[in-house]
Amino acid sequence: ETQALIYGITGGIPHYINKLDVEDDIDQALRDNFFNTASYLYEEPENLLKQELREPAIYNSIIAAIAQGASRSNEISTKVGIESGVCAKYLKVLLELGILKKETPIMEKSAKKTIYVIGDNFFRFWYKFVPKNNSAVNAGRISQIYEKAIKKNYPDYMGLVFEQMCRDYLMRYAEDLPVILSDVGQWWGTDMTAKKEIQIDIVGKSIENDAYIIGSCKYKNERIGIDELELLKHYADVFGRGDQYYYYIFSKGGFTEHLIHKAANENVRLLTLEDIYQ
Repeated sequence: ETQALIYGITGGIPHYINKLDVEDDIDQALRDNFFNTASYLYEEPENLLKQELREPAIYNSIIAAIAQGASRSNEISTKVGIESGVCAKYLKVLLELGILKKETPIMEKSAKKTIYVIGDNFFRFWYKFVPKNNSAVNAGRISQIYEKAIKKNYPDYMGLVFEQMCRDYLMRYAEDLPVILSDVGQWWGTDMTAKKEIQIDIVGKSIENDAYIIGSCKYKNERIGIDELELLKHYADVFGRGDQYYYYIFSKGGFTEHLIHKAANENVRLLTLEDIYQ
């Protein structure tokens, strides 16, 4: 879990891992080397924007808007207070720098469904936690608020990181997959029966036929039960593109005995955080 969090903070970049300088306690390392106005990591995002860009304040506002939940171009431009055409130019620069990335549902190319997310873990972590807690950081009172204002939100923050880790695992590292994958992504769309939007964390497309891996990722301490598998099967029906589905459920907290027993008799793989690190 500590290794995953370090990856979620640094993106695996050795320079940032060294600056974080985790010895025994990651929380102490963060307080000393991240949430500290004299620290390198605290100053790094703003310094990078100043070095690379002419108008760092506008870029800063765009990244902050996305960190706060704006994901579509019109939402971002409205939140920042600039025209959509102008906003698109700034977004293009941030995409080229690798700070942002565009995502669309796998198997779809519609520009209407394109969203923008912070693609750099270091920037995402910084903009998630530093601006809203800046007063405490500047006052040197981060220790007093760290547990309740910052640390308790790590599982929620790590949700998206874990999803990407699981997709990378399937595409790059997993052995004994039931199909050879040509692509792995996520998918979202409308469940017409329930009349609501749904999201599938993992959709892996087979290179050979209309077979898919359909997966969910849960970065929670509690064990995942049979309900998650039933929900995943329903989501596969909504996705509706395959002739054959193989189900993968990733869980930090493990699985119930009922789900373990059922998975053993079906096309279902259950993997923990430890499993994918192995």
